[in-house]
Amino acid sequence: MRLIIEILLMGLAVFIGAKLVPGVTVDGYGSAIIAAVLIALANATIGFILRLLTFPVNFLTLGLMSFIITVLMILLVDNMMTSFNTTGFLAAAFLAIVVALIKAIFGAIAGEKE
Repeated sequence: MRLIIEILLMGLAVFIGAKLVPGVTVDGYGSAIIAAVLIALANATIGFILRLLTFPVNFLTLGLMSFIITVLMILLVDNMMTSFNTTGFLAAAFLAIVVALIKAIFGAIAGEKE
């Protein structure tokens, strides 16, 4: 049940982020959920491998490389879907920041219990 709620909240975060960030469009909430799932899967697979390979650079840049990899995963999903579009790296970077902030707000409201 918790996984479904996380997916729905991530989809909502992507949907809201697409409304707030100029240069990012999503056709609807369903497309936002699919985009959120694909971004999460890309981060968990390809992103994980890239983070392992770039660990020294990530360490030296204090985590900036992880952020760049997340943005690249958003751009990958953009290329995979026709109903989710970004105008480029900067739009994807702002979307990543906005989605992270929205997820933090959701986490604070829900009171993240592990």
